[in-house]
Amino acid sequence: MSDPSTAPFSAVSLADVVTDSGPPDGSGAAAFHLVRRHFDVQAFGVNGATGNAGELVITEHDERDDSDYGTEGHEELFAVMSGHAVFTIDGQEVDAPAGTLVFVRDPALLRSAVATVEGTAILAVGARPGAPYAVSRWEQSIA
Repeated sequence: MSDPSTAPFSAVSLADVVTDSGPPDGSGAAAFHLVRRHFDVQAFGVNGATGNAGELVITEHDERDDSDYGTEGHEELFAVMSGHAVFTIDGQEVDAPAGTLVFVRDPALLRSAVATVEGTAILAVGARPGAPYAVSRWEQSIA
């Protein structure tokens, strides 16, 4: 099989994408899959998260342009690929069974998601509107 970071096209199961160890605060978040790195995507940020019932699948965060994470004001689209999650966005709960798309336009809104069943998988895609994509500082900080 050819290198997915240089091949003209490639396919992989999310389960086979390398995972990060999770947030440094030890919050018990589920597995975080480094999809952008796997394929060396240059046009937008994209990562996956998998977990089981009760696990924090998407850690609480915002995408404001700030020095802490360097997300530069990204919009984010979350696709629930399997399982079921409940998102909390700006204090409002959004029920999201498999097949649900959740779009967060305002980068200042806090968002998170908790899996409600075993085998929940979420794909997150983000970028700053109207600007060339650059790898965020938080991703650069992951070894």
